[in-house]
Amino acid sequence: MNHQIPEKVLNDGTKVPVIGFGTVGFKGADGVQAITGAIDAGYRLIDTAFNYENEGAVGKAVRQSSVPREELLICSKLPGRRHAYQEAIVTIEESLYRGGLDYYDLYLIHWPNPQIDRYVEAWQALIEAKKRGYIRSIGVCNFLPEHNERLIRETGVAPSINQVELHPLFNQEHQRAKDAEQGIVTESWSPLGRGHSILENEKIGEIAAAHGKTTTQAILRWHIQLGAIPIPKASSLKHQTENLDIFDFELSPEEMNVISAFSSEDGRIWGQDPKSYEEL
Repeated sequence: MNHQIPEKVLNDGTKVPVIGFGTVGFKGADGVQAITGAIDAGYRLIDTAFNYENEGAVGKAVRQSSVPREELLICSKLPGRRHAYQEAIVTIEESLYRGGLDYYDLYLIHWPNPQIDRYVEAWQALIEAKKRGYIRSIGVCNFLPEHNERLIRETGVAPSINQVELHPLFNQEHQRAKDAEQGIVTESWSPLGRGHSILENEKIGEIAAAHGKTTTQAILRWHIQLGAIPIPKASSLKHQTENLDIFDFELSPEEMNVISAFSSEDGRIWGQDPKSYEEL
């Protein structure tokens, strides 16, 4: 297997791998073991969040892995209930203390929460936290183009990454195009649709088999060729390793179109529309 993972350069110059590792649900000693295993398997971009309640497990895995801290990119996220400027600053500090880290490589606003409408204030806090050295690169999650446009208009600072729900059932074509226009890299959460029926899809299975790959590998390769950064989660070393083994083949334009065609406007897994969804 080729462990050499290509990188993208974000709009602030930060280099990130084109695939990362999701950690939601990985907690305690078992979580530390799974995350450490992922790092040892070759993952360098590790995704967590304040609301996942596992920043401590991620930090423990970072410290006990064989990979130097400076070779890892650790990402966490600000919860919706902490959008007020001073609360956001304190929460970022607490994120660092929880993880036992001196800095986060990436820190994102988890949801815009437009009804509360304090996401610009939260963004200003992230800008300040970056100035203080708490964070290397700042971005957002689940922000629609109009949310990002407002951040840029009111602060002059564009997010480096926008992490959004993205999988074959919801390919986010418009969002990806707008992110690219704004110089923002799109990152994919739930890149495999959280185990929904797409993994049993016969057409994608046929595409995968033609390349000697699994359906999961074909879907992750689809993300890569879309220009998005998938962050799959896997507890077993077998699946962690398998998910990285996607850089020795390429899907044709026709195969890409077949996978993209399964998307629909109502393809969100739980209907969490950023226009109305409020995450606390």
